[in-house]
Amino acid sequence: MTRGRLPAGVSVRVAAIDCGTNTIRLLVAEGVPGDGTWKEIHRETRTVRLGEGVDATGALTTSALDRAWSTLAHYASVIRASEVLDLRVAATSALRDTRNPEAFVALVRSVLGTGVDILSGDQEAVIGFRGTVAALAPGPGRVVTIDIGGGSTEIVLGRRPVVDGAGRPAAGAVEAAASIDIGAVRITERMLAGDPPSAPEIERARGHCAATISSAMRNWPPSLLAGVDTVIAVAGTALTVAAGALRRSRLDPAQLDGVTVEYSGIQRSCENLLHANRSHRAMLGYVLPGRVDVIGGGALVLSQVLQEFERRVPVRELTISVADILDGLVLSVFDRVG
Repeated sequence: MTRGRLPAGVSVRVAAIDCGTNTIRLLVAEGVPGDGTWKEIHRETRTVRLGEGVDATGALTTSALDRAWSTLAHYASVIRASEVLDLRVAATSALRDTRNPEAFVALVRSVLGTGVDILSGDQEAVIGFRGTVAALAPGPGRVVTIDIGGGSTEIVLGRRPVVDGAGRPAAGAVEAAASIDIGAVRITERMLAGDPPSAPEIERARGHCAATISSAMRNWPPSLLAGVDTVIAVAGTALTVAAGALRRSRLDPAQLDGVTVEYSGIQRSCENLLHANRSHRAMLGYVLPGRVDVIGGGALVLSQVLQEFERRVPVRELTISVADILDGLVLSVFDRVG
């Protein structure tokens, strides 16, 4: 890769890798830096479970690092074949929480020849919001985005995109954001050990999530929440729950992108996944193998977020989007080379 700023109007390929608690994902994109539009060349997700055990031990395991090495080596070959100009690698909750992040940083540098941005919760929230709302048509109104990851959940309220003076779409402003240390892997490992989870486990997890979410949003102005016209959920938990609500036989993100589902349908799907044992979940074609053991925890978190919204946000349907922090990272790379 040859980094540096380009002459105006030159189309380039860039890439971003999002290293999450449960998955490591790659996006290769092509576009003209500065014009606000780009096209997807390659998008791929692999379940690595980088954050396995981190909540309990505070350390990345050797097996998790081995799985990460295999995935990153594959992504390196894709990036080389795609003739990418610049790459950004970012890590989120698992790396924020571990006491040995240098092991992963060294691994990334050895495989990809670049460093790792370990994002704060606030950075993760803002970059994710940018990636999601960039896919929306410019206009008035406010949007809330929900990103339930493996280790944390980001909830962001902000404006829809606007059109700048040159007639190009510009990111909407973030007006409130929360990064909460509850996610599908973390809540499963900490509170939902049963298969299926027991009633006391579920009650304890619900109480913990409800209190944590309410506290994180306590100071959000009611006037902002009252102006929300769209609630968007992104990432694997939301896609899986939506597929269940819509009775899909398999998980096809492209077919779910942009669909809306009433809260009631989402809540029923959340309950079904939470109370099912792992053998039953594994038989559901829309639950990917890497999510079978943690989707109940993710569904519980989503359910509690929507219960909080039912009290505070005048929207009763959830929009699903495949655009998320990975798209936001790609936009930041275009900014860097433009």
